[in-house]
Amino acid sequence: MSSNEEAQIAQRRAHLEGIVALGFRAYPSHFATTHAVTALVGAHGQSDAAALDASRVETVTAGRIVGIRNFGKAAFFVISDGRSRIQVYVRHDSLPERDYAMSRLLDFGDHVGVAGHLFRTKTDELSVWATSLQFLAKCLIPLPEKWHGLQDVEIRYRQRYLDLIVNPAVRQVFEVRSRTVTAMRDFLTSHGFLEVETPMMQPIAGGALARPFVTHHNALDMKLFLRIAPELYLKRLIVGGIERVFEINRNFRNEGISTQHNPEFTMLEFYWAYVDYQVLMRFTEELLSFVARAAVGTEQVAFGEHRIDLQAPFRRLSLRHAVAEEASRRLGVPVLVEELRSLDSALAIAARLGIAAPPGAGAGRVATDIFEALWEDQLVQPTFVYDFPTEVSPLSKQRADDPDTVERFELYIGGFEVANAFSELNDPAEQRRRFEAQLAERAKGDAEAHAMDDDYVRALEYGMPPAGGEGIGIDRLVMVLTNSPSIRDVILFPLMRPRD
Repeated sequence: MSSNEEAQIAQRRAHLEGIVALGFRAYPSHFATTHAVTALVGAHGQSDAAALDASRVETVTAGRIVGIRNFGKAAFFVISDGRSRIQVYVRHDSLPERDYAMSRLLDFGDHVGVAGHLFRTKTDELSVWATSLQFLAKCLIPLPEKWHGLQDVEIRYRQRYLDLIVNPAVRQVFEVRSRTVTAMRDFLTSHGFLEVETPMMQPIAGGALARPFVTHHNALDMKLFLRIAPELYLKRLIVGGIERVFEINRNFRNEGISTQHNPEFTMLEFYWAYVDYQVLMRFTEELLSFVARAAVGTEQVAFGEHRIDLQAPFRRLSLRHAVAEEASRRLGVPVLVEELRSLDSALAIAARLGIAAPPGAGAGRVATDIFEALWEDQLVQPTFVYDFPTEVSPLSKQRADDPDTVERFELYIGGFEVANAFSELNDPAEQRRRFEAQLAERAKGDAEAHAMDDDYVRALEYGMPPAGGEGIGIDRLVMVLTNSPSIRDVILFPLMRPRD
């Protein structure tokens, strides 16, 4: 802390002591308002001076001081409720002596309540002519750069409260996020889906391929995992007869942090009996168009240098065909889809492209890794990538005409995955075989391989109807809708490494 900042803090503390000496409470518990600042601006922002004088609008409002201009025995404060601002005119001869004396001890960032009437100044600015003031809270630490903005990204994420104070546009991002979640909920409930809640602490971390966080329940003396996905619980409900079900859920994955990854994130997952992944593609187009209109008012949104169109239909790419096409273009020689089904030829293609395959990977995993390396950055406009290798899809139903391929798609927008969906595997014997194959991968050292879940297999043995299921990453979708380059921009309190 600089000596200048220390001096400012000392001065602000002295001002607080002076306010208390005048008889004001340092931290009052209540202040009754008649209007929020945003309501005043919305109702009277277009009223001219004559109309305000004729109607004599009395108000009691409150906000944070974001501007101060002193003129002898008069002053102008600008107060904000976080969304809108209004000016407050303070005159010595219009206020009780104690209120005026308190006004001289107010600083940038303080909270104040004001009573008075609306008018327009000579410069035509909507203002409140103050007839009384109430002190509400002191801002003891000087705000950065006197409201010119907080640019230090590290501080913005660590001190989101400060970011919201200084950068009003940040609030708009989270308002869009709120509208996005509300729109998803409204769309699904209007289509007959039931919203539920499933456990966040689970004895088996299932429903995705990811490394979990581990915790311990003392009373039961048992190890538990923070959920990596709610999928297996939601599908148990399909077994139980809830044919359309969804959850807006928090997931936790013990993975790296990047512009697209935060260890704690929010997903929408929904499951729908009697439909397959083809139906889900069309449903997803309808859902995202609805959400975009509700959240930002349009289906065309700016994202970086691009203009993304969320209107149906979205582009569709078959995974292996897309890999063969792009590999052929880059290598200058034909690459056939069938070559991607053989481990030796798939490894050879990956090596020629400079793509390292993970140890022990099969042909399906290699083909998927090649796809991600060659295509992800290109998929800016909404694109369904479908028909994944069975090897990388332990919970998906195989195609009847191609057991090495599952009925699965991922939706890419802005160059990253936003959704993952598939026709659900409901054959208990095949599901057990897939889990056992994952256990073999876990034994080889794959920490993200799926664990065996005997109870889920038992649930399938009671009979699960044909169904489709999907997960949509809400954080990533909001990144697209708000033109945010990092997932940390759309999470209020992202996980940060502790400072020394």
